[in-house]
Amino acid sequence: MFRFESPIYLYLLLLIPVLVVFRFVAIRRRRKKLRKFGDRELMRQLMPNVSPIRPEVKFWLLIAALALLIVMVARPQMGTRISHEKRNGIETIIALDISNSMMAEDVVPSRLSKSKMLVENMVDHFTNDKIGLIVFAGDAFVQLPITSDYVSAKMFMQNIEPSLIATQGTDIAQAIKMAMSSFTQDEQVGRAIIVITDGEDHEGGATQAAEEAKKKGMRVFVLGVGDPKGAPIPTDDGGYMTDNSGQTVMSALNEEMCRQIAQAGGGAYIHVDNTNVAQERLNDELIKLQKGDITTTLYSEYDEQFQAFGILALLLLIIEICIFESKNPMLKNVRLFKKKPKTQSLRMLLVLVLMACAMFNPLASNAQSDRQFIRNGNRMFRMQEFAKSEVEYRKAVAKNPNNPQAVYNLGCALMSQQKDSAAVIQFQNAGKMETSKMRKAMAYHNIGVLCQQHQMYGEAIEAYKEALRNNPKDNETRYNLALCKRQQKNQPQDKDKNKEKQEKKEQQQDQQQNKQDQQKEKQQPKDQMSKENAEQLLNAAIQEEKATQQRMKKAMQQPRSRKLQKNW
Repeated sequence: MFRFESPIYLYLLLLIPVLVVFRFVAIRRRRKKLRKFGDRELMRQLMPNVSPIRPEVKFWLLIAALALLIVMVARPQMGTRISHEKRNGIETIIALDISNSMMAEDVVPSRLSKSKMLVENMVDHFTNDKIGLIVFAGDAFVQLPITSDYVSAKMFMQNIEPSLIATQGTDIAQAIKMAMSSFTQDEQVGRAIIVITDGEDHEGGATQAAEEAKKKGMRVFVLGVGDPKGAPIPTDDGGYMTDNSGQTVMSALNEEMCRQIAQAGGGAYIHVDNTNVAQERLNDELIKLQKGDITTTLYSEYDEQFQAFGILALLLLIIEICIFESKNPMLKNVRLFKKKPKTQSLRMLLVLVLMACAMFNPLASNAQSDRQFIRNGNRMFRMQEFAKSEVEYRKAVAKNPNNPQAVYNLGCALMSQQKDSAAVIQFQNAGKMETSKMRKAMAYHNIGVLCQQHQMYGEAIEAYKEALRNNPKDNETRYNLALCKRQQKNQPQDKDKNKEKQEKKEQQQDQQQNKQDQQKEKQQPKDQMSKENAEQLLNAAIQEEKATQQRMKKAMQQPRSRKLQKNW
C-alpha cells in the first residue's frame, strides 16, 4: 500500500503549472524582442551556436526535479504488509476490579496501583502469548481485546481508574462470563482467566461462573489484593469514604470467597501483598498451562521511500547542469561558466535547501506522529472495528495528550462500544482543549446524548446548553434540549418507581445478610463467643437498624436525583 506521511506538502505541486505559464510568457516576450532586431532567418544566421531545443530541455528537467523534490518532502511510504506468524504460547484474559474499594491503601501504594504494576510485570515475561484486559465493578466491559501488542496493553493499564465505570459494586461473575467469550476459537491453546480483586462480591454467582469456565477448558486464577483485617477507602478530598450512617467504611479482603472461586475454576488463589511472592507464583502457574500454536497477525511498519525520489531528483539536476544552451559545449563551457556563475550558485543553493528540508522533515513528522495514529484509527472506525480504533486513538493520545482531535475520536470509539462513562470523560477533556467552537459543540452534544440515554436529564440539559453556546445554529441540539426538559418534568414518577425497586433490592440483600449472620452464629458455639465479638455484633445490628430507618425515610420523600446510592 502506497501513501504519503505528510500529504500537505503535495499542494506545492501547484507551483509547477504556474512556472510553466511564466515560462510560456517569457518565451513570447523574447520572440517579440528578437523580431524588433530583424528577420527571424537572419537572426538565426547571426546566432549559429544558439539552440532553441536545449533551453526547453533544461527547463523541463528542472520542473521534473522540482516535482520529485516536492514528492520527497511529502515522504512517500510503502508498507502495511500483513504477515501471519505461528507462535507457541497461551491466551490470558485479565479481569481487573476497579471498584472504589480497590483504592484502599493497605497495600502500597494502593490496591489498584499494586494490581497495575503486577500486570505490567507479568506482561514483561510474555513472549509468544496473547493478552486481553477486562475491567469490572458493578458492570464490566472489555478494555483491550485479546492481542499480542504488549505495548498497547501497558498503555491501557495506565488509564484505568474507578471512574471508568459509573455503576459501583463488584460483579465478579459478569467479569468471568465476559472473559469466557473474549478468547479466540483455538481450543488447543492454554487459556487462563486471572481475576484481580479484593473479593467483595456484592452480586454473587462467581463460583458458578468459574465452574462453567472450567468445563470449557479455562482455568480461573484469583489474585486477592489487600489485607483481611480491612482498611478505609480514601476519597479525593483527603478523607475516607463513609456509609449512609456516617460510619467509615472498612474494606477487607475476602480470602474465603477468593479461594472458593479459584477452586471452582480449577486454578489457584494467590494473595497479593507488598512482596513479589505473588508475581513469582503467578508466573510459575502460567508456565504449567498447555502451550499451543497461536496464529498472530502482524502489521509491518511503513517503509520510507523518499530516498529513491531524492536520487532521481539529484540525477536530473546533474543532467540539467551538464547541458548548456550553446551547441558547442567544448568551446563555450568556460565562457558560459564565467557569464553565469551566480545563476549556477543559486541553483545549487536551491537544491541544497530542498534536500535539507527533505532530510529534516522526517524528524518533524515523527514529532507529530499522533496524526498518523489518528488516521489509522479513523480507518478502523470506518470499518466498524471500534476496539482497534480505540487502540490507535489511545496511542495518539499517549503521543500527544493535548491533541483534542485524538481525544474526541477516542470518545467516539468508546461510545460506539457502549463504554459511556469513559466516553463522557473523553468528550469533556476534548471540550476543554478544543479551540474550535464547532468541534467543542460536537463534544458537548455527544455528552448530552449519552446523559439523555441514561435518563440523566439535568446533566444532559447542561451539556446541550454548552453546545448551543458554541453553535447556536444547531437545530438537532436545540430539539434534544427541549425534549430533555419535557422528559425531566415527567421524571419524578419514574424516579419513585426506580427508588422503590432499589429499596426493595437493598432490603432483600439486608435480609439475606442477616440470615447468613444468624447461620454463622448458630454454627459457632455459645461458649466460644467472646465479649468483644458480642459487642461487635450488637454495634453492627444498631448501625444496620439506623441505615434501614434512613432508607425508609428517603423512600417516603420525593427524590431529587436519579443516581442509585449504595452504602458507599
